[in-house]
Amino acid sequence: MTVPLLVYTGRCGAINRTTWNTKAWKPALAGAGVIPPLPKQQPGEKPSRVWEPSREHGFHVLRHTYASVMLEAGESIVSLAKWLGHSDPAFTLRTYTHFMPQVGARGLSAIEAWFTDLG
Repeated sequence: MTVPLLVYTGRCGAINRTTWNTKAWKPALAGAGVIPPLPKQQPGEKPSRVWEPSREHGFHVLRHTYASVMLEAGESIVSLAKWLGHSDPAFTLRTYTHFMPQVGARGLSAIEAWFTDLG
């Protein structure tokens, strides 16, 4: 499946993950106070570009955010799996089930409505 890129370089190409993390994502997180900023450099010293590891705040979290928003909105696992590039919707279901707080609620509501209509 080919889809347009949501975020891309100035030349409309795919973004390199390492470059994005170093030059855009980590500085944005530091600016927001989510992670510590880079240490101040001394005059004449080469600037440090080594950020502290922050897996829970990594760029990949946006993928999980997207998936959780889609599931909260009631999107199907099959569609989400396709959009995320998963060949097996069962993998998507195992990975993102915890983002589905209303699991079972629609079915329960449907059966309650059915019984109400019978009465």
